[in-house]
Amino acid sequence: MRTFTRIDRLIDQLDQGLKALLVPPPADPYPETVPHEQEGLSPEERALGGRLMRVNHAGEVAAQALYQGQALWARDAQTHDTLRAASRDERQHLDWTAARVKELKTHTSYLTPVWYLGSFAIGAATALLGDKVSLGFVAETERQVIAHLQGHLERLPAADQRTRAIIEHMAADEARHAAAAADAGGRPLPRPAQLAMRLAARVMTKTAFWI
Repeated sequence: MRTFTRIDRLIDQLDQGLKALLVPPPADPYPETVPHEQEGLSPEERALGGRLMRVNHAGEVAAQALYQGQALWARDAQTHDTLRAASRDERQHLDWTAARVKELKTHTSYLTPVWYLGSFAIGAATALLGDKVSLGFVAETERQVIAHLQGHLERLPAADQRTRAIIEHMAADEARHAAAAADAGGRPLPRPAQLAMRLAARVMTKTAFWI
């Protein structure tokens, strides 16, 4: 197993950050189980799916930044590796959501740089509190994301099976990340911290839905 120096980590996070903000997704980034585009979505159904996926794209940008900020200051090599593994999955999610936003003929959030920089700062600050707190933050974040994705599944038009399959894949990955962070020693966060996270996420998701 390679040992990353602080300089290695900084270069790695800079590389990942530039990719998250600037590199477009591949032409066909989805898993094989995601169905092809359906005919017959109404303009209203397409608009709703596009807005929901814009919110999810903003969330994936934030997830990339959170994990990168946490990985930069992780103290234990195992914690660092756990965060990097989750970040790789989140990069796939970022590609899926960016591609689906484009397919639904809308745009990603105009505030993407704000979501990235703010989340990176939160991730770095959390990591400075120690690895157990940092991993607990990951587990709680993923649990809240799963609840958020379930809400999207309930709102999606029944005809939009392509978007539904993408979100279901994402939710399964988030559950795995939450379990991995808890197994790696993540400490449950106090209730006020959970509520603050939920409030911050609500502000971001409601803003990204429209902007």
